[in-house]
Amino acid sequence: MLRGTTARSAVHRAVTELSHFPKPGDKLHGFTLLRTKHVPELELTALHLQHDKTGAEHLHIARDDSNNVFSIGFKTNPPDDTGVPHILEHTTLCGSEKYPIRDPFFKMLPRTLSNFMNAFTASDHTFYPFATTNAQDFKNLMSVYLDATLRPLLKQSDFTQEGWRIGPENPQALVAGDGAAKPEDKKLVFKGVVYNEMKGQMSDAGYLFYIRFQDHIFPDINNSGGDPQKITDLTYEQLKQFHAEHYHPSNAKVFTYGDMPLADHLKEIDAQLGAFEKIRGDVAVHRPIDLSSGPREVRLLGPVDPLVDQNKQYKTSVSWVLGDTTNIVESFSLALISALLMDGYGSPLYKGLIDSGLGTDWSPNAGFDGSGRLGIFSIGLTGVQESDVPKLKAQVQDILRSVREKGFDRSKIDGYLHQLELGLKHKTANFGMSLLHRLKPKWFTGIDPFDSLAWNDTVAAFETEFAKGGYLEGLMDKYLLNDNTLIFTMAPSANFGQSLVQEEETRLKDKISQVVESAGSEEEAQAALEARELKLLAEQGKSNTEDLSCLPSVHVQDIPRQKEPVVLRNETAGRVKIQWREAPTNGLTYFRAINTLENLPDELRTLIPLFTDAIMRLGTRDMTMEQLEDLIKLKTGGVSVGYHSTPLPTDFTRATEGLVFTGMALDRNVPIMFDLLRKLVLDTNFDSPNAAQQIRQLLQASADGVVNDIASSGHSFARRAAEAGLTWDASLKEQVGGLSQVKLITSLANRPESDSLGDVIAKLKQIQQFALAGNLRAAITCHSESIGENSKALSDIMASFPAQPVTFPPRQAPQFSRDIKAFYPLPYQVYYGALAVPTVSYTSPKGAPLQVLSQLLTHKHLHHEIREKGGAYGGGAYSRAIDGVFGFYSYRDPNPLNTMTIMRNAGQWAVNKEWSDRDLEDAKISIFQGVDAPRAVNEEGMGNFLYGVTEEMKQTRREQLLDVTKDRVREVAQKYIVEALDKKSERLVFLGEKRNWVDSSWAINEMNISETNADEEE
Repeated sequence: MLRGTTARSAVHRAVTELSHFPKPGDKLHGFTLLRTKHVPELELTALHLQHDKTGAEHLHIARDDSNNVFSIGFKTNPPDDTGVPHILEHTTLCGSEKYPIRDPFFKMLPRTLSNFMNAFTASDHTFYPFATTNAQDFKNLMSVYLDATLRPLLKQSDFTQEGWRIGPENPQALVAGDGAAKPEDKKLVFKGVVYNEMKGQMSDAGYLFYIRFQDHIFPDINNSGGDPQKITDLTYEQLKQFHAEHYHPSNAKVFTYGDMPLADHLKEIDAQLGAFEKIRGDVAVHRPIDLSSGPREVRLLGPVDPLVDQNKQYKTSVSWVLGDTTNIVESFSLALISALLMDGYGSPLYKGLIDSGLGTDWSPNAGFDGSGRLGIFSIGLTGVQESDVPKLKAQVQDILRSVREKGFDRSKIDGYLHQLELGLKHKTANFGMSLLHRLKPKWFTGIDPFDSLAWNDTVAAFETEFAKGGYLEGLMDKYLLNDNTLIFTMAPSANFGQSLVQEEETRLKDKISQVVESAGSEEEAQAALEARELKLLAEQGKSNTEDLSCLPSVHVQDIPRQKEPVVLRNETAGRVKIQWREAPTNGLTYFRAINTLENLPDELRTLIPLFTDAIMRLGTRDMTMEQLEDLIKLKTGGVSVGYHSTPLPTDFTRATEGLVFTGMALDRNVPIMFDLLRKLVLDTNFDSPNAAQQIRQLLQASADGVVNDIASSGHSFARRAAEAGLTWDASLKEQVGGLSQVKLITSLANRPESDSLGDVIAKLKQIQQFALAGNLRAAITCHSESIGENSKALSDIMASFPAQPVTFPPRQAPQFSRDIKAFYPLPYQVYYGALAVPTVSYTSPKGAPLQVLSQLLTHKHLHHEIREKGGAYGGGAYSRAIDGVFGFYSYRDPNPLNTMTIMRNAGQWAVNKEWSDRDLEDAKISIFQGVDAPRAVNEEGMGNFLYGVTEEMKQTRREQLLDVTKDRVREVAQKYIVEALDKKSERLVFLGEKRNWVDSSWAINEMNISETNADEEE
């Protein structure tokens, strides 16, 4: 044991030891090392370099972590609201000089073992990150990323595909050329992936509130994502010009992280950057408005949420501009003040604003934002009545003055610092990517990344200031106790959606008129636009037949056939079965437990999410929730209770369900963590005088903005609804986390204030009686030295739990919906859909070829048809191994009828396709990105504990995946997709605006809310 520890320490030192790196001022492969910094609390060494020829900055973080990260980013202040940075982010990835094929980014996805690949457009910068554990893979992807960003082809056809264009609604109908196209097929509409993405984004009222707030607090920073009303003003020439001015090494910041040699990275990067000459980069750092002259107020219109109380639809906030965020200690302290004021049910602002009934939840901009050069602090609410909007600022100011007068409780500050300490100790699998996201926005606004890394220095400096007395109160005096504020309010408008439609129609007519004027007549304009669309369609059609040999790739032979199993040990302590995972955890213990429940009635199951929220809200008979929250922060890294269900790995038609309990704490605090879980579950006081009001607030907070939550992941809700008609497990999950749960919660939230919620509370108390009753099974991950104490602590706490499980009468076999097609009308400008069919259990040998088939269809067919041709933001196939379901989905989809046809024909397309060996290899590689992705130590062994998938089952599945053949792929496509559709075994679900094509063949599931009794089954 000692030898292993010593060896690990030696490796760690070899990666991060400063003496192993060049000295500041040294030259290395075209770079000069400017400075270095060792950060022991993060176990890393940072090196800041500059490219000699172009001035590009490079930050390298050396750390003993095999999950290496690369990113190149550029300062991209948007000149207007056309979304040029966002559209450029898309089009750079559509082909480059070294990789002159259509969409090399997406075609690389199945040719890499990376566990993360993406690109992001932020408000004033754009960056392109990836993460991988494979050295050759790292080199391959770095080459693709550098060529894509610095030498993109930027073809006009890519601009029209990804950005915007005008074209016939259904160009596929025009391809035949036999006059079969209907007038509606030839109807001209706006198209484009980003255009439709942002239409979907603007359907999210929370995003709309936030982006409009940003427009007014940062008037010099335009909408980098693009406003659909302005996107159609962007020209191809403007796109190319923006790239020339911004995507240049002199305007770039490069980030690398991990245990791979820095010299290898620099050699490759210099080879790419060295062809450029130095220019002046975009160094402008935009600041927020100046509020020093007194208050400002802005009031705008926004959409109505159909699922919440129509009288509580206002969103409003009050904001202050704070100090320069280059002052790291002050920014840290202001973030602490924000947490002390707003975090938790016991915080003064929550009690004074939400507990008091002024609003139902925090607004999207609420809290401290230190990502800009000057900090912003906002306090805002959603679910506000019109008459209460003017009250917000005065009430906030009263609360702030009261807090200032009383001062801050040291124990609450210690709780906040304890959470930071545990955050440093907890070793995540994606630490490098998290670090990039934390450093990057500040780095682009001129804040020294070395300062942002200095955790211990920052905390020590804070303690020094705090010890002088009155430090936090002084910051409140300096920044918050004044009227230099911006009041931002969004009022609901019943006509908001229709006004967007009318604006788009008017804008479309204007754009078409310009084309007509240029073409000479309407007929010639129509013909020209149709011809361009057909040309684009033909170009897109070549995508799946191109020679991809120019793209680098890893190979299946690089994937080890045997995977080192996770070593687990099972024992029984008292009446609890424990799965032990012994591992180096940095002094932390991770805990999970499951109480399996049999024959749980639907009316109780559907209220479990409310129960798990309520026990974190109500408090007990001897402790307020504020006291409990303080103890949780001081002694744990968090505790939680949730619902869990899973199919059996040997039979997906059967399922188990129950409650899952989780917690994390320093080893010495494990008994306190267990006792906190016991208190929260067994001692929560549902009979308190405030219980009904507090539960009502939870319901209203859950209901408020749920339409926006659906919009952000509508395909997931569609999938869940479709799968609920196929398997028992999917039906259970839909009840607690799908659209039926949304309908239940919003209906309960809309009960009149006079309703005591007695029926609901009675059922919550029933759940409390069985939540910890019976024999739990637990999983504990900790260091070997902590096992004895942890085992004793668990046995001690189990003695206080009810010994006998609560039993329910046996239930009949589940009856699934016979509705093959279901539609949910929701106020979105685009659609979300899913089609699902039942397949096989995890242990079936048919499961592996089904997984491969899902990857083949996604990368070789559906992405091309649904996104490139159809204009949806996303679409693909999936096969979830444990769930026994195969499905298709689309996301932010402007063309749902076309997508449905593609989904239904995909199985036959796969049967008929002559798959190549390279196709099969790509599909397998893409699967192993997830199979072999790094796992955090607390996730090891969880497949066995949560889902019953043993290490032996996983190894068998691994070998089956590697051995899949083309014939077996075709066999499962025929049996489980083609034949399933022939037998009408599928379930199809779409969400969005109800139009004429949603006819009587669809089951319409209205989401409008009426009062619901908790005894009713959903």
